[in-house]
Amino acid sequence: MPFSEYLQKYPKKFRGTGGIVPLLAAFKNLFKTTFHRPVTILYPYEKEWVPDNYRGRPGLRFDRCVGCGICVRACPTTCIELVEVPDDDGNMVKRPQVNVGRCMMCGYCAEYCPMNAMTTTTDYELAEFTRQDLIYDPRRLEFPYTTDMMEVHIEEHLMSNIEKGITDQPTAFYNTDRPMLDAKKCISCGKCAKVCPVSAIKMVATGEKNAKGKDITNPQVDDKVCISCSNCILDCPKGALKMNEVL
Repeated sequence: MPFSEYLQKYPKKFRGTGGIVPLLAAFKNLFKTTFHRPVTILYPYEKEWVPDNYRGRPGLRFDRCVGCGICVRACPTTCIELVEVPDDDGNMVKRPQVNVGRCMMCGYCAEYCPMNAMTTTTDYELAEFTRQDLIYDPRRLEFPYTTDMMEVHIEEHLMSNIEKGITDQPTAFYNTDRPMLDAKKCISCGKCAKVCPVSAIKMVATGEKNAKGKDITNPQVDDKVCISCSNCILDCPKGALKMNEVL
């Protein structure tokens, strides 16, 4: 190809720059980093600062947990289960155990916990040699450096408030929703009162007698104590209880 045709076919800005431009960029970056501090750190001897609201592995405040099981039902990866462990007084209680190897660190367990017992933590170094070691029992879940910033508070706006123009009063389901009884289905077994983790249900006599001459009792819910865990609803053998969702 004649040189004159080469000049016409390949403009000046594209001539011979295939290797020069990348080299110039590399040298520019070289000089820039030579006169500035390194952008890396000597991990694990040096570690970056992690904020308290970092979403690491789940944590547990053992003394606050009541074993309601909401975290188990809210977990999208089914990595949480309730296991029996002794509390500080030696009594056997049910508390959450987390398979960290399956956990997706979504924070739902902390968000839906009505007692703020489940939290997020700043712990992200979770490597183990076996899968069994990735199962954190309730005591191992405890995080000694838990702060209020690690709590995740659920915020829901009621449709009734939005219709009224109130948009600055978010609330949570455990502050509004309450179990509602269908007295016709109730058989006065008292199972709802037995499974309530916060003792918010009491069996109260209705003043009527059954065929055997015993008092007929119905569950009465203390709205100030109830945390809307739905255990009473799930364990009711006749489906006499259902959750009254406040909208």
